Amino acid sequence: MSTLKIKLPTDTWVTATWEEYLQEIAQPEYAKAKCYYYKGQMRIEMSPVGNPHSRDHAIIIYAVHLFASIKGIDLDGHDNCTYRKTGCNEIQPDASFYIGKNAELIPWGTTIIDLDVYPAPDLVIEVASTSLSDDKGEKRLLYEELGVKEYWILDVKNVRILAFAMENGGSRKITESQVLPGLVMAVLEAAFEQSRKTNHGQVGAWLLAQFQN
Repeated sequence: MSTLKIKLPTDTWVTATWEEYLQEIAQPEYAKAKCYYYKGQMRIEMSPVGNPHSRDHAIIIYAVHLFASIKGIDLDGHDNCTYRKTGCNEIQPDASFYIGKNAELIPWGTTIIDLDVYPAPDLVIEVASTSLSDDKGEKRLLYEELGVKEYWILDVKNVRILAFAMENGGSRKITESQVLPGLVMAVLEAAFEQSRKTNHGQVGAWLLAQFQN
């Protein structure tokens, strides 16, 4: 019997059972991959994370934490955390947050967050450098189904945020956060515009001034 393993296509949705998905993502070569499972299909993202993606990723996490701290909003942030609904769904968003009354739900030491035990995060963010079409499409449907309250897509190339409020299995575009009241997408977009011209220390100082107004 041949021991050669067929190389799995990455950065696309591939039909697989839940058991096949778990077996595949356990392989050492996918240790740093982002993995998703939805409606009998799996997606393993292996595209290199370059400078634009990583810089915008850093800013968006900083901005959310800064805003919540200034406004006195309880917050629990997660960077590339895995959420699993066994046998059905799995997500690993770029950033995710439990907010307000949910901020202390997840015990310290929890590894994979079990969505059969805990609710989905209130806010999920995907940083779209090469995955914009999928982030707007299949992942958006997945987050709707899981009960995420708000979903942001940071479009790195076009320097914009596509923000959606999610309820009753659907979503609608918004220009101001519903889970972080007072946080306007235009301010975040302006910060990303500045980040193309100056360093993060300067961008952070500008955000601080905006949020304190």
